[in-house]
Amino acid sequence: MIGSILAKRTVGSAFAMLNQGDVDGFFAKWADESVWNFPPDVSVGGSIKGKKSIVEWFRRWMQQFPKRKFVLRNVCVRDIFSFTATNVVTVEWDLSVTNKDGKDVGLQGVTVVEIRNFKAIRATDYFFNIAALKRAWGEA
Repeated sequence: MIGSILAKRTVGSAFAMLNQGDVDGFFAKWADESVWNFPPDVSVGGSIKGKKSIVEWFRRWMQQFPKRKFVLRNVCVRDIFSFTATNVVTVEWDLSVTNKDGKDVGLQGVTVVEIRNFKAIRATDYFFNIAALKRAWGEA
């Protein structure tokens, strides 16, 4: 159960870093060979491979959304009794963004993060409303 508590604290801190614009802090605990999956329904979506490419993607994301605020609703850990370095964490969130054109959009979704050797190796974002996601990116 201690592993679960630590995972939840780490996730909370990581999303707080995104709110503050700290991309390097957010990715400090990611493996170099990690993969980020973003919905392919938008032009920037797809599977991004390698920590360096993912960090670059997030820097562009920060430019697209100069104002952003994640509010975590639920953080679930697959194996709450695990003391090992391998687990899966699921985060349900609300996200308020203002894009670079000044448009405010509310988004909701879930991120699933696979952890191995205490580092994130794969994450997948699922959005509840793809139309809102497209509007946020100026693609509606």
